Amino acid sequence: MLVKSLIYNEVEKIRLALLIEYNGKNLVGWQKQNNGKSVQGEIERVAKILFKIDCPVQGAGRTDAGVNALGQVAHIDIPKLNRFSSKSNIYIMTAFNSLLIRTEIRIISIQNVSFEFNARFSAIKRTYKYKFLLRSAFPLKLNENFWHIRQKLNINNMKKASKFLIGKHDFTSFRSRSCQALTPVKTIDKIDFDMESKKNILTFTIEAKSFLHNQVRIIVGSLIKVGLDIWHPNEIEKILKLKSRDEAGETAPAHGLFLTKIEYPKNLLEPNWPMNLTI
Repeated sequence: MLVKSLIYNEVEKIRLALLIEYNGKNLVGWQKQNNGKSVQGEIERVAKILFKIDCPVQGAGRTDAGVNALGQVAHIDIPKLNRFSSKSNIYIMTAFNSLLIRTEIRIISIQNVSFEFNARFSAIKRTYKYKFLLRSAFPLKLNENFWHIRQKLNINNMKKASKFLIGKHDFTSFRSRSCQALTPVKTIDKIDFDMESKKNILTFTIEAKSFLHNQVRIIVGSLIKVGLDIWHPNEIEKILKLKSRDEAGETAPAHGLFLTKIEYPKNLLEPNWPMNLTI
């Protein structure tokens, strides 16, 4: 193990930022685990095949099993001299994806970044979206990444309730009991609801610098109770003040949640990722 570490440290490296999308249905989440395929584990497996050394991958957020991503960001350090050195990063992206073909993970863009960039700690804002399919009929497999709600929702009351969550608060009531964060205090910058009437799709959007474990899903599970008129909107304020997980709603299903965007200081990462169509 020591020999491997020495060999890795002696290789001159460059840092790449990866923009990643994945369907979380058959994944155990972002982080490597012993009980199934993870996004981190699959990308590191492929990197070792491509670059012949272990290349640890650091993600911006540790999404849970079943959670999807359209804009996950990670960084990886690879050997400066490699078989793609004289070519565009699209060749590296294509090589990764050719080996990820049997997974539901894809790298959709790559940027060269400085070693100052850290996918997790450099992030200044994270955006999650939660999608609901509102109709009586059961969804097709095509629409499996939604929480199917058959009852009518009072979206106006959900909007009123969500306003109590904006700003800096102690979110003890809205984090999992296994959450290991040092503090339950977080600041939510924005919450929006968007209804696509023709498609019966409701999208809940939430933005913050960072989130607690299961925080978004517990917030969604609580707001659904308001939408179903089980709770008055003011109940969310009371639950926030009680600081008890027992008081909040259920943890919403993972499959409706998407990590959609992560923002960084422009001097560390270009916000407009290159999207090449051909090589």
